[in-house]
Amino acid sequence: MVHPTSRSSAEACLLRYITLGVFFCLVNAVLHALADPHRRLMVERLSAGEATAGELGERVPVAQPGVSRHLAVLREAGIVDVRSEGRRRLYSLRPESLTELEGWLEDRRRMWTQRLGALHTEIARGKRARRSEL
Repeated sequence: MVHPTSRSSAEACLLRYITLGVFFCLVNAVLHALADPHRRLMVERLSAGEATAGELGERVPVAQPGVSRHLAVLREAGIVDVRSEGRRRLYSLRPESLTELEGWLEDRRRMWTQRLGALHTEIARGKRARRSEL
């Protein structure tokens, strides 16, 4: 029989594992969607406000079916929302999807800043040690 404390610990571990898995799936989807320069142009345009597919298509050298496919990728990644207004479909940016990516990137930046700072310190120590040997 599993002790109640260890069970909750195991559940917490599993929940953390699942949460991290979902988080990395979301980050990967956003990075994949933004890897395409045409989609980045569309996101740039949407940062100024809502737009129709036609308006977004004017910014990229892609036929309308390609624009629709790009918008589908952006929607599936959670970067844009779409709403109907009469016969028009208006697309808008979901900034919270980029906030998650921003947090992940900030963690990487902090890690590399620390590592590069440590490397700089070690290089400086090595230079001082060589000078003192001479």
